[in-house]
Amino acid sequence: MEPRLAFTETEFAKHFYKNMLANEKLFHTGPVPHTTMELLKLRVSQINGCGYCVDMHYKDAVHAGDDPERLNLVTVWREAPAFTEAERAALALAEESARIADNPHGVSEETWELVRKHYDDEQIAALVAMCAQINAWNRINVILRTPAGFYDPVTKTARYKDLNK
Repeated sequence: MEPRLAFTETEFAKHFYKNMLANEKLFHTGPVPHTTMELLKLRVSQINGCGYCVDMHYKDAVHAGDDPERLNLVTVWREAPAFTEAERAALALAEESARIADNPHGVSEETWELVRKHYDDEQIAALVAMCAQINAWNRINVILRTPAGFYDPVTKTARYKDLNK
């Protein structure tokens, strides 16, 4: 699969991308543990079918020290004992944010109460912003058909190769 557009080489996208990356730095130093944020990014990316983002956030989480076996259970987090109650609340919020069309009220009251039980207002603001941000990244990469499998968590870049050679 070839990307449709060299998005970050356009003048508009250079500015847009710069602001999106500034948000990523804010999340990295924000009030919610980095491991939780990576779980959200991974789960939303799985739901949205963004191969590039699934690859990126799996690799980033492993690179940051998360357990690969635990990450393999993100799709079935409800049945897996590998996640804390707080992480489960955040994952429920993330899922409902990605499936917002399934609920006319956005996030259910049940999920909201779970989130409120485990996080304060600052943390909830960060979780909501992260859900919005990763949904945006997913849509950009799915629309542009950004290929998966080439992300390097050390350099934070994608090195595209011709897999047919």
